[in-house]
Amino acid sequence: MQPIYGKDTARDIKYNVKLEIARWNGLGIVPKMAVVLASSDPASLVYVQSKKRTAESLGIGLEVFDLGAEVSQKELEQTLHNLSDSEQYQGVMLEFPLAPHLDPEKALSRIAPHKDVEGLSPANLSLIATGREKEAILAPTPNACILLAETQGPLIGKRVAVIGPGRTVGRPLISMLINRGATVTVVTEHTREVRDTLKDCEVIFVCVGKHGLLRKEAITEGQIVIDAGINVINDGLKGDADPSIYPMLKAYSPVPGGVGVVTSALIFQNFVRALELQAEDLVVTGGHA
Repeated sequence: MQPIYGKDTARDIKYNVKLEIARWNGLGIVPKMAVVLASSDPASLVYVQSKKRTAESLGIGLEVFDLGAEVSQKELEQTLHNLSDSEQYQGVMLEFPLAPHLDPEKALSRIAPHKDVEGLSPANLSLIATGREKEAILAPTPNACILLAETQGPLIGKRVAVIGPGRTVGRPLISMLINRGATVTVVTEHTREVRDTLKDCEVIFVCVGKHGLLRKEAITEGQIVIDAGINVINDGLKGDADPSIYPMLKAYSPVPGGVGVVTSALIFQNFVRALELQAEDLVVTGGHA
């Protein structure tokens, strides 16, 4: 039973980001990210302020656009389009969750793919799904899942399972695992005999958002579990895996302290990737791009 903590991986990522941002600064470029809020969720504001502090520590400017929970779909889409079109910002991020009346698919489609630091625009997801990751910006949570799993060895040839094929984590994760040569089993709410489905899998990725979903009766001794679930329980964060399964496992990523820590760092790695995709325009204009 070995916990897979994300702290060291996140530290290394942020160290490299800081070096890259310093290199851009040396070219006279001060990079800046825009984060858009469109909900009344108090936790979102806390997360955004945390991102802002991290960004500043890395030398990245971060400006928050809080549109409120009453913003219309049209206004949200126009804001994202304008920010994507602006030379002032090299990265654009839409903070989730959105207010219930807003359509996330339509909103994300208004973020320019080369500024999409969360890698969730249709264009980036399409590149990942067609095996063209080198051209894409990778969604940070699936990427974090893979980085933590790879601390236990390469994924090529391994039998793995993804529980929860959601749009933001599960689906891109499935594509990224296939791209790495893994044999992927997908588990949904309609899957029967979950234990039989999972028993031959060496690594299980769970990303549903339901605390305690993965229990002892579904697990076989010696498996690895990467938990991308985030559930607020009694003011604390819990994963999708029931902690009672930990002694059965070869290794597991805890919540908090696992996937989420790496995800936060990868957002800024994605920002560096966005800068690279815009390099020609940035070097031509100089200063604030």
